[in-house]
Amino acid sequence: MKEKEMIFGIRAVIEAVEAGKEIDKVIVKRELQGDLYKELVTVLKSHDIPMQRVPVERFDRFTRKNHQGVIAFLSAITYEKIEDIIPFLYEQGKNPFILVLDGLTDVRNFGAIARTCEVAGVDAIVIPARGSVTVNADAVKTSAGALLKIPVCKEQNLTQAIQFLKDSGVMVVAATERAAQLYTDINYDGPVAIVMGSEDVGVSNENLRICDNLVKIPQFGTIESLNVSVAAGVLIYEVIRQNKI
Repeated sequence: MKEKEMIFGIRAVIEAVEAGKEIDKVIVKRELQGDLYKELVTVLKSHDIPMQRVPVERFDRFTRKNHQGVIAFLSAITYEKIEDIIPFLYEQGKNPFILVLDGLTDVRNFGAIARTCEVAGVDAIVIPARGSVTVNADAVKTSAGALLKIPVCKEQNLTQAIQFLKDSGVMVVAATERAAQLYTDINYDGPVAIVMGSEDVGVSNENLRICDNLVKIPQFGTIESLNVSVAAGVLIYEVIRQNKI
C-alpha cells in the first residue's frame, strides 16, 4: 500500500474522520495511552470505523515516518448503503440482484468476484465492516477496476442487512456444503441475493439461519471445495441463465 493511501498521527486521523474521509480501518500501537488516544477511540466509535491494536513492529511494514503509533487506511471508494440501493432499484423497475460476502478475507478472491459481478450485471456487493476484505488499491487492481464501477455496501451488521433484504422482498440464497438441495433446484426468478462465505468457515450459522434457501454445488473430486470466487461465479451465472438467457 502506498503512503498516499494512509494517514499518520493521532490528530491527523481525528481530523480526517471528522472531515468525512472514507477510512477502512485504523491501526494503533498496542501501548498507546493518554487523553488524545481516548479522543481518537471516541471519534472512531462514533463513526463506526474499525480499530485494531497491534505491536509497534507492524508499523514498519507500512512506513518509517513519524506515525505516532496511529495509521489510518483510506478507502479507494465511497461505500454505499444497501438501504439506499434496494429502493432505488425498485424505483427503476429492476429486480435487485445482490451478492453478499460473509467474512471473505482474501483480496484476490474479492477482486475476482467483483469482476464477475460487474460483467454479470450484479447490482451491488455487500460486505461487513469488520473481519472482512475492504476496497483497497490491491482489491481494485485485482478486480480490473470493477470495484470502481459496482456499488459496494459496507454494513455494520451483516445479519441485519440480510434481514433488510428479506423484508424488502429479496429472496436470499446462501451457498453452503451443508445444504440438501443443489443450486440448480432453486427458482431465481425475481429479486435475489446470493450469500457467499469465507473459504475456511463459510457462511456464519447466524446468517444461514435467516436465509430463505441453502444450496450447494455438486462435487465429484477429492478436493474439499471450490475456490469461493469460482463458486460465486457458478451461482451468479445460474441466476443469469434463468433470468436473462
